Amino acid sequence: MKNLPESERPYERFRDLGAEALSDAELLAIILKTGTKDLSVLDLARSLLSECQGNLLNLYELSYEQLLEMKGIGPVKAAQLKAVAELSTRIAKTGRGYRLLLDSPSSIADYYMEEMRHRREEVFMGAFFDSKCKFLGDSLIATGSVSYAYISPAELFRKALIRNAVMIVVLHNHPSGDPAPSDEDIRMTEDLNRGAKLLGLKLADHIVIGDHQYFSFHENQLL
Repeated sequence: MKNLPESERPYERFRDLGAEALSDAELLAIILKTGTKDLSVLDLARSLLSECQGNLLNLYELSYEQLLEMKGIGPVKAAQLKAVAELSTRIAKTGRGYRLLLDSPSSIADYYMEEMRHRREEVFMGAFFDSKCKFLGDSLIATGSVSYAYISPAELFRKALIRNAVMIVVLHNHPSGDPAPSDEDIRMTEDLNRGAKLLGLKLADHIVIGDHQYFSFHENQLL
């Protein structure tokens, strides 16, 4: 950064103006710290932002291995960038945790949105609640491909019973961004609902996560 004019140095601009005044590239430059012989750190940050999504979502979209293929990004920088992406997801989730309500599908969808909407493959989560609708935690049940993931009812119910849960909310994402349920999603929900009843559990909802959108089986009277 010493090669940049002082008025353009991200550290100095951060000090004088605050983080909110910095561009996405300038904030990334602070994380990256250094550029290359041919690229300033700001140019490196801009290059990273110009990939696939053309914005900060690249931190989620690009894998660690893909980052390593970029000029000027080695193992340390790649790890730092992926760590920033993960921290942002956890901050968003932590900040909304107190509003996670069983009778509010939107609060549950909001809680998991940042964690699930960026995934390139389908994943299934189970969120567990007690008889008083208190949130008991969650568990990753299955990870699949870009268009399909098989969920094991036995694994879901085992995780629920371990936590002494009475009610379950199942969530999975659609990497396409469209949360509309498929015929297979509907059949699976019916099977899980029957299985839960046999064990004295209640499947309270199945929420499909899209890109800033969700579909709730409960809200749409399919459960």
